[in-house]
Amino acid sequence: MVENLIDIVIYYHELINGREVWMQIATTHKNTDFDALASLVAASLIYPGTVAILPKAVNPNVKAFLSIHKDMFDLASIDEIELAGVEKLIVVDTNKWSRLEKMEKLRDSANLEILMWDHHDAVDCDIDASWECREKIGATITLMLRALKESGTRISSIQATLFLCGLYEDTGNMTFPSATAEDAYAAGYLLDKGADLGILNTFLQPAYGEKQKDLLFEMLRHATRRKINNYSASINIVNIEGHINNLSIVVHMYREIVNVDVAVGIFVHKENGKCIIIGRSVVSDINIGSVMRSMGGGGHPGAGSALLKSVAPQSVRQWITELLKGNQESSVQVRDLMSSPVIQVTSDTSMSEVARILEEKGCTGLPVIDNGKLRGVISRRDFKKLKKQSQLNSPVKAFMSTKNITIVPEQSPMQAARLMVKHDIGRLPVVEKDQIVGIISRSDAMRYFYDALPE
Repeated sequence: MVENLIDIVIYYHELINGREVWMQIATTHKNTDFDALASLVAASLIYPGTVAILPKAVNPNVKAFLSIHKDMFDLASIDEIELAGVEKLIVVDTNKWSRLEKMEKLRDSANLEILMWDHHDAVDCDIDASWECREKIGATITLMLRALKESGTRISSIQATLFLCGLYEDTGNMTFPSATAEDAYAAGYLLDKGADLGILNTFLQPAYGEKQKDLLFEMLRHATRRKINNYSASINIVNIEGHINNLSIVVHMYREIVNVDVAVGIFVHKENGKCIIIGRSVVSDINIGSVMRSMGGGGHPGAGSALLKSVAPQSVRQWITELLKGNQESSVQVRDLMSSPVIQVTSDTSMSEVARILEEKGCTGLPVIDNGKLRGVISRRDFKKLKKQSQLNSPVKAFMSTKNITIVPEQSPMQAARLMVKHDIGRLPVVEKDQIVGIISRSDAMRYFYDALPE
C-alpha cells in the first residue's frame, strides 16, 4: 500500500531510460472537450491508482478552464510516462485508436487490458476492448456517474462543476436530440453536489441569437456611465417580453462594449411584475455576488443574479447603487485565506525530506527560505523533474521554482488568483514587512470562489 509521497515516487512506478512507467493509465481523444476531460477525471475516481493522461491538444474553452483549475485535477502528459509498462488502459469518450495521442505502441500489445466508456455510435469503432460501457446517450460523463453514484464515491463541488460542463456541452444545454432523461437526472445530481452554473456560463459560450442581439442594442441605446467608488459602472433598466435565454451573455457583452468595470442589467417583465437582475464585475474590489446575495440572489465575485417581484425598477437601480457604494471587498482578504504559520524548508533540504513534509502536513507546496530570504518554491509538481531514484537525495534548490512572485495580506483573493494565472504558479508567499507571514495556494483561492470557505 502506498503510504506517502516517497512511496508514490518510488513504488508506483519504475524508471526506464529516465521516464516513468505506470501500470494503469486513462486517456481520451485529442482536441479534448469538456465531456472528455470530465470523463478522464471520473476515470481516476472510479479506478484508484490510475494516471490520467491529458492530450496536448485541447479545446480553447477547456484550456481556459484548466489555466485556472489545473492544480485541482491530477493530470499528466504522454511525455511523462513510458508505455512499455502499461498493463491496463482506460479509454473514455472515444472508440477509435486514431483519436488517441501517441498510443500506437499499445495497439498491438497482447497483454493489455482495455476498458472503454463511450457514448458515440459504434460505426468505425476499432478499439477491441476487454470490457466496455457504451450506450447512445447525451454524454459519456452520464455513464460514468452511474458507477460513481453506485460506489458512493464523494464528488467535490469543483468536480461536479467540471462534470456538468461536460454534460451540458455535449447535450447543448439539454437541447440536442441525443439528450436523454438519464442526462437530465445526472444534471440534477451534479447540481445537488454543488455544481456552479456561473462557471458553466463563463466557459461554455452560451448561444447568442436574434432576441439577445435586439436586447443588447436596446441596452446600448440607453447606456449610461457613472463613477462609484472610483470605478466605472453602468446600471441599465430594460423591458422584456416573454422568455429570453442567456441574459447573462447579454450583460457580459454589454459590459465589454460600454467598457465599464461593473455592469448590471435590470430586466423588467411588466406582465408579471418580475425583475431579473444580472451583474458582472471585473474588479476585485466590487464583489457582485455579495451585492446579489444582499438582494436575495447569489453568485460569485465576478458574476451574480437575483429575482425580485413587485418592485419599482428605479428603486431597484437605487438599491443596487447603494450596495455598490458600500461593497468594497475589504472583508475578505488574502490574510483570511492564507495558511499560517508557514511550513518552510531551506535550499539544502533533500527532496526526500521535502516529500515527507508535504505528505505529513498535507500541503502541495513549500517556500524555500535561507536566512529569512525567499529563495524559491517547491511543489508536488516539481517531483516530475526527478528522473531517477537517487535524485531524492539531491537538495531542493536543484528542482525548486525560483519565480518568486509574492502578495501582501491586504490584497483580495481575486488579485491572488490573477497573479497565479498570469505567472502559471500554484501558490503565492504572503509577505508583510519583508517577512513571509503565510502562503496562499490556487486551491485556497478557488475554494473561496466556490463558496467553500472553512466554517
